[in-house]
Amino acid sequence: MKLNELPALKSSKSAKRVGRGIGSGKGKTCGRGHKGQKSRSGVSLLGFIGGPLPFWRSIPKKGFKNAFCQKAVGINLQELQALVDAKKIKNSVSLVELQKKDLVSKKANVLRILGQGELKTVLKIEAHHMTKTAEAKLKKLGAEIKIIALPKQGPKTGKTAVKR
Repeated sequence: MKLNELPALKSSKSAKRVGRGIGSGKGKTCGRGHKGQKSRSGVSLLGFIGGPLPFWRSIPKKGFKNAFCQKAVGINLQELQALVDAKKIKNSVSLVELQKKDLVSKKANVLRILGQGELKTVLKIEAHHMTKTAEAKLKKLGAEIKIIALPKQGPKTGKTAVKR
């Protein structure tokens, strides 16, 4: 046997042909049995377990989604320096710019600058919060710092109220 004579590897087993006569072993009812909902086409019993109470209703409710939560992302000074070295940021840092370049999550709405590590490049930084150590290091470096007010966030509703 040569390499070009090897049979092709099947990643999945080919389906059994059913409903093609008695001799096939899967003729007539095609392995579905006689009558009933499961023997018919279009059956959909996913999650159904019978009885008066569905399984998903028998489990207690748990937790809630806070509509007013702030999703913050923290960046250390050493991470900012690494981004500058990798030429991913040039001279300014803000949440919107970092999100545009896919450097932080799009779900985040608060940017925090943290003071771990050193920053060698002078940057214009726009953030919602900054630690005291980060602020001291940036002022010593001569960076331009702007603290923005936290975004006001209310319940997320799809539709506006309509007076009837």
